[in-house]
Amino acid sequence: MAAILEAESTLTDRYQTTVPEAVRRALKLGKRDKIHYTIRAGGEVVLTRAAGSEEDDPVLGRFLDFLAHDITCHPERLQSLDAGLVHRLQSLVGGIEVDLDEALSANGE
Repeated sequence: MAAILEAESTLTDRYQTTVPEAVRRALKLGKRDKIHYTIRAGGEVVLTRAAGSEEDDPVLGRFLDFLAHDITCHPERLQSLDAGLVHRLQSLVGGIEVDLDEALSANGE
């Protein structure tokens, strides 16, 4: 089978590498996506985008990617929060402890 795309990257001293941009685009990889490796008998390695787990939220991931892209491309759009708004938010939620790893309750509260 003829190759559609060929790319190269360098392995660092810590056995890390950067996935080339062309490969990231072809596999539609974004930040924090997982990569699946299949090693065949002849030594050929097949790299694919790993299927997301049930815990992954594809909408949230795409939204965060959108924000990161927008911030990178248009840093002039960033604005600081008004001190009054920050104070108001702290007065509303300042004393509330949140465990971000805890599952949501069945009723969504």
